[in-house]
Amino acid sequence: MTQPIAFPYPDPPEPGTVRQVAPGILWLRCQLPFLLDHVNVYLIEDIGGWAAIDTGLGNDICKAAWEAALAGPLHGQRLSRIVCTHFHPDHMGLVGWLTERFACPLHITRTEFLMTKVLENSIFAANEQFYAERGLPLDLGNIVAADGHGYLRQVTGLPPQYERLVAGQSLNIGGRDFRIFTGGGHSPEQATLFCESDKIFFSADQVLTKISPNISVQAMEPRANPLGEYLISLAELRDRVAADALVLPGHHVPFTGLHTRAAQLMAHHQQRCGLIAEAARPQPLTAAEVLPVLFKRQMDPHQTGFAFGETIAHINYMLFRGDLAQLRGEDGVLRVRTT
Repeated sequence: MTQPIAFPYPDPPEPGTVRQVAPGILWLRCQLPFLLDHVNVYLIEDIGGWAAIDTGLGNDICKAAWEAALAGPLHGQRLSRIVCTHFHPDHMGLVGWLTERFACPLHITRTEFLMTKVLENSIFAANEQFYAERGLPLDLGNIVAADGHGYLRQVTGLPPQYERLVAGQSLNIGGRDFRIFTGGGHSPEQATLFCESDKIFFSADQVLTKISPNISVQAMEPRANPLGEYLISLAELRDRVAADALVLPGHHVPFTGLHTRAAQLMAHHQQRCGLIAEAARPQPLTAAEVLPVLFKRQMDPHQTGFAFGETIAHINYMLFRGDLAQLRGEDGVLRVRTT
């Protein structure tokens, strides 16, 4: 029987405060300067302190939320370790600041750690050709390449060492065993953690309450198939995490009904592929021409960068499936058409 989605904690904590969502598990929220205006951080009671799941963005606003919590509900407490689910700066932006402050280790998958290293050395120059080949006007492409990904630099550094999270292994935190799952799509090797005995699942950004996580192709891997990886990950989580688990996501509010939500997300992406197939049947389209088929609202450069990457993710997925064929015109621009 399909379990409906329910929200046992509909009211998030104010920044700088915490809310208990299960015995020994606290919910902290940090504000973000984006359309998605917050990120969730969780604290698990551990031996010698609290283990933090993610950190918030590396800016003064998120630091202030931590300072308020450490001076208030967490007064006199320390962090025993930081568990980062993936490399995006809203989740690991304060890793350097917190690990140095508390002299605690960082747990993260290898790929996500190395992706942060890549960003430290900047790869943004490749973006301009990537956008131009896919039909984005030169002036807009330059703006998106320069400004649309600026948030990726908001990280307070990395510690020189880390402890690797490996899919299939378990991480013991305060006497609880958390099985580690990893999945691609939103990021290359995002970690999620499931405590089977307590039916608590930290879903990070892999399964969100109200929106689909951004699934994007990046300029450094233009033929990648992150949407295919994401759909495989959803199927695995649906099969291996309890249907009635309490899901603690990276954004929005906790919920139950994981299997129902996974099915909704799968259907959402298939519906978007259907829109592309219909639009590209009469004539070949560039990715820039497909973009408004999927995203009809006005967007700033930051949002356009995400939307363009997601558009290409759907195109690449359909190319892998054989639903689209790709050709390069005499103008050097790539176009796709429904097969």
